[in-house]
Amino acid sequence: MNRFKSVFITLFMMSTCVLSVFSLYIIVVQGFTLNWLGVLITNGIPFGFMAFLMIMRSTARTSSRLPLLTATIVVGAGLSVAGFTQGGKDSALALVFSLSGFVAWIVYDIGYSRFGRKENVLLEKGRQMPLFEIKDSAGNVVESESFLGNPALYLFYRGNWCPLCMAQIKEIAGQYQELVWRGVRIILISPQPFEHTQKLAGKFNVPFTFLVDEGNKVAKQLQILDQNGVPFGMEIFGYDSDTVLPTVIITDSKGKILFADLTDNYRVRPEPATFLRVLDHAEKNAA
Repeated sequence: MNRFKSVFITLFMMSTCVLSVFSLYIIVVQGFTLNWLGVLITNGIPFGFMAFLMIMRSTARTSSRLPLLTATIVVGAGLSVAGFTQGGKDSALALVFSLSGFVAWIVYDIGYSRFGRKENVLLEKGRQMPLFEIKDSAGNVVESESFLGNPALYLFYRGNWCPLCMAQIKEIAGQYQELVWRGVRIILISPQPFEHTQKLAGKFNVPFTFLVDEGNKVAKQLQILDQNGVPFGMEIFGYDSDTVLPTVIITDSKGKILFADLTDNYRVRPEPATFLRVLDHAEKNAA
């Protein structure tokens, strides 16, 4: 199933781009028609949404469903249906392109965006964070036991290619002073190649701990592996087809889990203020 999703998201982005440009060209050359306006809407809205996420990289979350966008796309499909009933040149082709864009959006919104995660007993609140061995961005072996002694925020992110992951890291960087004031160590973990992690580390003027989960060994250990979770074609940029499910874990100084966000929708992630509330609550209870 994940392999299908990997191929789907790549084809989805490519097809919405092509059909958006093509329908706009038809409208400019042949004039306005309901048929091609519908195609433009049903494909242009998804393309614009995905382009916004990829280019801006400033949105770390959306709603679990996207009702306003879906409603607009439904209107676009309705326009193509209305145009088809009126006949006209290429009305059948436009209807096919419009309905395909509508169906693809529904598959993306309901199917692709969700991981179908199962219950993860290992990372339940109150349990001890499992110890693991990993590598830093330079390839040196690091023992997670070395993180004990301070509260820690672990962010398992999919890679530099994931815009919501990058936005989430920016949010944490924006909270850095507040987190440091609370004595928190910030640990960012991804299975992406070392050079990509080194490039990311160079963008932030804060002493995060950047780690590389080579071969997804830790992801497998913690049961947060996402097989074939990387969009098809990203292999040409050095990424493996497998990645990690976006996960945030906060532990106390002894490694006990205070908070674990195991989102089942890659577009739904915790608000930044949540981390501070968790830490403040734990400190208050310990006092």
